[in-house]
Amino acid sequence: MHVCLFDIDGTLISSGGAGKAALEAALAEDFGIDRPIEALQLSGRTDVAIVTDLLLYHGMDDTAEVRRRLLVAYLRHLPRCLATGMGRVLPGIAELLELLRGRKDVVVGLLTGNVRAGASLKLGHFGLFEHFAFGGFGDLHHDRDDVAREALVEAHRHLNGAVVAEKVWVIGDTPLDVRCARAIGARAVAVTTGWHSRAELAACEPDLLLDDLGNPARLLAGLRA
Repeated sequence: MHVCLFDIDGTLISSGGAGKAALEAALAEDFGIDRPIEALQLSGRTDVAIVTDLLLYHGMDDTAEVRRRLLVAYLRHLPRCLATGMGRVLPGIAELLELLRGRKDVVVGLLTGNVRAGASLKLGHFGLFEHFAFGGFGDLHHDRDDVAREALVEAHRHLNGAVVAEKVWVIGDTPLDVRCARAIGARAVAVTTGWHSRAELAACEPDLLLDDLGNPARLLAGLRA
């Protein structure tokens, strides 16, 4: 059985900046901090790591209550930001997910830095969430490698332990996606649909490097092995 673990932002969808906009709205409307967050690195990061950096950057108290308030505010603003943004499903994704849904030798999960509720909102907005039965999320982990380990545990649970590392595929758009695939002994598929150049991704030596998933023939060839 093959296991395909998909990243969300820059791999499945472009949110049109909805996540960043929702964070900025949460800071402005709920905390009175009206400053953009361009200085922070968001690509490939987990939400809990981004929140840690935000609190430090703005000199806010890093307490469980402040974190809870910020996350609740972010999730409240996210649907509006998705609805008013210029987001889209990336090339070939809808067709690929439908194709994989019809395969009895493939299961599809998520490996994302988004918190579970944020992942549900983003993918639900684009009509994709129903494709994913399990996953690893950014609710608890600062390090994406730990998200990968969570996703692998969930894959084992979903398949009653019938997971072979060589048949696990991590599909993402950042060097961190490639790195976390290696952390769990999985194969890495990098796509250039996010913020990173082909040269940056090639330097990480993924098993497959694709411009996008509009023509997934090379990935599908691997899923026949």
